[in-house]
Amino acid sequence: MTPSTSAPRAAVIGSGFGGLALAIRLQAAGIPTTIFEQRDRPGGRAYVYHDQGFTFDAGPTVITAPHCLEELFEVAGERLSDHVDLMPVTPFYRLFWEDGTVIDYSNDMAAMVRQIRAINPADLDGYQQFLRYAEEVFKEGYTKLAHVPFLNLWSMVRVAPQLMRLEAFRTVYDIVARYIKDEHLRQTFSFHSLLVGGNPFATSSIYTLIHVLERKWGVTFPRGGTGELVRQLMALFERLGGTMRLNTGVDEILTRDGRVTGVRTSDGREEAFTAVASNADVVHTYRRLLRQEPVAASKAGGLERSRFSMSLFLIYFGTRRRHPHLAHHNVIFGPRYRELLDDIFVKGTLADDFSLYLHAPSVTDPSLAPEGCEAFYVLSPVPHLGLGDIDWRTEGPRYADRILSYLEARYIPNLKADLVTQRIFTPLDFKETLHAHQGSAFSLEPVLTQSAWFRVHNRDSRIGGLYFVGAGTHPGAGVPGVVNSAKATAGLMVEDLGPLVGTGR
Repeated sequence: MTPSTSAPRAAVIGSGFGGLALAIRLQAAGIPTTIFEQRDRPGGRAYVYHDQGFTFDAGPTVITAPHCLEELFEVAGERLSDHVDLMPVTPFYRLFWEDGTVIDYSNDMAAMVRQIRAINPADLDGYQQFLRYAEEVFKEGYTKLAHVPFLNLWSMVRVAPQLMRLEAFRTVYDIVARYIKDEHLRQTFSFHSLLVGGNPFATSSIYTLIHVLERKWGVTFPRGGTGELVRQLMALFERLGGTMRLNTGVDEILTRDGRVTGVRTSDGREEAFTAVASNADVVHTYRRLLRQEPVAASKAGGLERSRFSMSLFLIYFGTRRRHPHLAHHNVIFGPRYRELLDDIFVKGTLADDFSLYLHAPSVTDPSLAPEGCEAFYVLSPVPHLGLGDIDWRTEGPRYADRILSYLEARYIPNLKADLVTQRIFTPLDFKETLHAHQGSAFSLEPVLTQSAWFRVHNRDSRIGGLYFVGAGTHPGAGVPGVVNSAKATAGLMVEDLGPLVGTGR
């Protein structure tokens, strides 16, 4: 197949937040864009399940940096607030430890000071120093660089002095521990890297910027759930004239003479496109979708030797009663921290203890559960399939029972008797349903040597017309990360394709 001689057209493979954001920007720029989504609804990992009156968001639930989303509506001449009600979540997280310690983590400085003083007054000054450090990282690492593509080594060299000054080679936990001595507080201010797939003991200290990002814009939740935000983004894309093809997976990205020419869908149909952007897993893209392109095999091999983030084990469940002692976002720390993370990221061991994220969205939006009931999902970080020799088909139900028993014993009395519905999602599902390499939930691990220029580039340097968006490319995972990746990639695609719009070339 040869490239079309008509005006340029773009294809986006996958409709996660990154793919939707990119498609909206391209369509708004006058580039006709088609999204191909293999599942029956958009959202990618932000899928939605409906069971017995409960609504369960399958993926991202912590919405920060709303300006990223506001920009998507602004490029179309609209306002996010006219379509989506982003409700503030307070506290951001309720943190629990087995010794009975509880911290309500928020951007209320007075409340944070009171809680730090109650735990360890000596850490008050250290917290202020940590905050000043994180604010500097935010200015350099987020405001200046999050939406800027790193396409060559020089782009990395230019920012190296700032990264060295901010000690980006140190880990999140190292920096937190420099300023804060109490272990509960160290965990409080270092766990955030787990939200983007990173081990606090290995992730670059650049990710301390998440603390400032949350303080600056808060944590919000869309009325109707994250799935409602996805629905409104799809509706915006279609109002702009974009085409969404659901239940239509891409089987192959077609190339000729080292350049993208189009796609072949899972039903065998071929369609010509001037450019293709993949919101799919980066290894899957190079190894499977570009299997006929000679230069893709070596790229896939290199990526397969990279370090990948952990996987996740999730249980979506509904109960027949409410639980007012729980917050919307709950982080439950087990008896071990460093050792448990070592089991997950290094040893590949399925540990006997847990650290859990418990999401209770009906605290903020009761419409997500039947009256008097509560909707939950609980997430346990676990090794990806390349590390752990775990038969999830057998172990999954047993592990779910262990987690539910733990929650019942410590946090949700009578949980099992009150269950109305439940389902699980395992690392094997990440691999088989989402094509995630090794079942990784966040693609490449966010260590310094896999960040910025060292990450998969937003525009491929060897295959013309091939672009990437989402967690595997710069700047990385998380809703702000993938939406900013869309801004970076859209800038490149508009630069490359914009001059051809309307020319018929």
